[in-house]
Amino acid sequence: MGYAISTLDELGDGYGFRKVRQPLGVTAFGANALVFPPHYEGPNHYHDTQDELYFVHRGTATFTIDGEEHDVGEGGIVHVESTTPRMITNAGDDDLVLLIVGGKGGYVERDGHVVSDADLEKRKAIKEMER
Repeated sequence: MGYAISTLDELGDGYGFRKVRQPLGVTAFGANALVFPPHYEGPNHYHDTQDELYFVHRGTATFTIDGEEHDVGEGGIVHVESTTPRMITNAGDDDLVLLIVGGKGGYVERDGHVVSDADLEKRKAIKEMER
């Protein structure tokens, strides 16, 4: 399959992990959503080899890393290297929803290609917006 589309609601309900990788057929990296209830303190943990990138979709997360607390609101992004212990707490009165992507093995050089001249023009227009 060349693509898959879903929603968090389709991937599960209640609190805890919503598995993303297998239902969507992702094989290049790990991916999960995580839903914490208000004021829930998650486990302090680390990984052997997998770095993680966290995106705060809804709510406010407190990341405790190296003894320092970092409050991260909606739209916030946090990268933590594999062996660095981290703990995530739902600091708010509403549910916390995170998207977590994990992987190892490094960066793949830029390998994107446009499929038409019109798409090339769109790419150029985006570059102009970056200035």
